[in-house]
Amino acid sequence: MRALVAGLDPAQGQVIIIGDTKSPADFELPGARFLGIDAQHATGLRSAALCPTRHYARKNLGYLLAIRDGVDLIQETDDDNLPIAGFFDPVERTVSVPTVRQAGWVNVYRYFADGAIWPRGLPLDEIHSALPAFETLATEPLDCPIQQGLANGNPDVDAIFRLVSPRDVTFRPNRRVALGPGAWCPFNSQNTVWFPDAFPLLYLPAHCSFRMTDIWRSFVAQRIAWENGWSVLFHHATVWQDRNPHNLMRDFEDEIPGYVNNTRIVTTLADLPLVAGPAAMADNLIRCYEALIGLGVVGAAELPLLRCWLADLGL
Repeated sequence: MRALVAGLDPAQGQVIIIGDTKSPADFELPGARFLGIDAQHATGLRSAALCPTRHYARKNLGYLLAIRDGVDLIQETDDDNLPIAGFFDPVERTVSVPTVRQAGWVNVYRYFADGAIWPRGLPLDEIHSALPAFETLATEPLDCPIQQGLANGNPDVDAIFRLVSPRDVTFRPNRRVALGPGAWCPFNSQNTVWFPDAFPLLYLPAHCSFRMTDIWRSFVAQRIAWENGWSVLFHHATVWQDRNPHNLMRDFEDEIPGYVNNTRIVTTLADLPLVAGPAAMADNLIRCYEALIGLGVVGAAELPLLRCWLADLGL
């Protein structure tokens, strides 16, 4: 976190840190804006009261504060990610990049690393599925308001990978690839840039498996992105993750709902009738989460929290 503050020009923006009940009461990091639980409630955000404590989804409050400040870009990360070369570079929303137009699951990590590796949230039976060779992908100009950077070191993989292949990973540098409509790949909240049109899609669900909150968010975001003619961009690592201690068997248990439901989730989302345009964003989000509740993977208490999020956004 010190490196994040040191690397960010104050004229470019600020680092916002969202605490929880476990955070030290006297936490302070000069140059960053830290909000503990009491400070979060004092913001007046409706989500602050309804979002569960001791939950990753309280990160939503940081997004809302940044949006309320009128930022023109949000770059999210976590406290165990060290910024490396490229992290603070300017980001362009419109890019010309090799693009996967093949519908279905895409193991994007295979474009950045050799051997068996896959992102958390990819169905296990899709790990080795065939992909078009990178050299054959057509380069296209695309609108990419969501851009996922990878993480070297201990990247965002699932518990099964960590249990059977405990090793550091260094992804291929200087590479980018985008996914067209119908091409699904989970993305996470470790190193992701969001532009304003996509800000409503930052919403992290709270009433679901802890290890799936950002993954299921990514499926909802991709589905709504396609409706708006947007693509999701993946690019080389710009952080190094020195992962906080985890109980891998507990992670595995929390990931089981994804292993058994992710294909069913994206099939359901793909079949939803959605509407393009910013005016439809709130209705689209509600429709997607109603579908996840209907599948039994997200609890019914999610809808009131989502409505607070939308109210805090003024939608």
